[in-house]
Amino acid sequence: MTTPLKIATRGSELALWQAMHVSAALPVPSEITVVETEGDRVQDRPLAEIGGQGVFAKEIQHHVLHHQATLAVHSAKDLPSVTVSGLQIGAWLPRADPRDMLVGSTLGDLPNGARVGTSSIRRAAQLLALRPDVEIVPLRGNIRTRLEKGQRLDAIFVAAAALQRLDIWPEITEILSPELMLPQVGQGAIAIECRVDDDATLEMLASVNDSATEKAVIAERSLLRVFGTGCSLPIGGLAELSGHGLMLRAMVAAHDGTRILRGSASGDEPTQLGSALARSLVERGALALLADSDGE
Repeated sequence: MTTPLKIATRGSELALWQAMHVSAALPVPSEITVVETEGDRVQDRPLAEIGGQGVFAKEIQHHVLHHQATLAVHSAKDLPSVTVSGLQIGAWLPRADPRDMLVGSTLGDLPNGARVGTSSIRRAAQLLALRPDVEIVPLRGNIRTRLEKGQRLDAIFVAAAALQRLDIWPEITEILSPELMLPQVGQGAIAIECRVDDDATLEMLASVNDSATEKAVIAERSLLRVFGTGCSLPIGGLAELSGHGLMLRAMVAAHDGTRILRGSASGDEPTQLGSALARSLVERGALALLADSDGE
């Protein structure tokens, strides 16, 4: 009898959905191992203070590196832009809707001075650029916790993919176009990670990999890698297939939304596309903007 391979994941409802989705897609038996991450343990501080993107991935990756699990399943947006030594992303599953969603109110119906919940600096900066009158209220926790807390606010932000996957549909929602709210790099995508020397697993994962998602997220992560950061600074990116290959959009903002740099580029090679667009933003002052913003 074949021993089931072990899939390491966080224990949130959404993370478990993703792990089970991966399990169902694999051509071999598997079982799920729940790993508590630092991001799950520390709920009373902003993610940027406790380590940024890696806080939802490090412990899970440790399990794979130390042969306690075969695979790690991540929300791609939780992964740092530089892959951990000894690990490799072996597959990307087809991407869900990458856009951000406002729950509790539409953008146009937000009252003056509205209180909007989010712990994403990226979302806050873009909202403040559109509505400098709003008050940003820090909000963390799993999807249902945020929705419950959000009932005391005028609106909250969530990823559209999360609500779609969990089949949760609040009464008032608005999916925001990327022109208004550029999503986080990798948002809506599921990444499957394994050891670089695990040839059999890498071969198996190749059979479930979605090449369109792979190209898009690689371009986005290449963009982010130039800045060396993730959720700790206001940076957004979204790549989509078009008639000209990949079309990548990006934005870098000040925390308060008073200054935003936007750019876009098209190309065929994802890594080159992402780094080239990032460099063009750097030439236009993105690093100085981020440095000023970080010091405020």
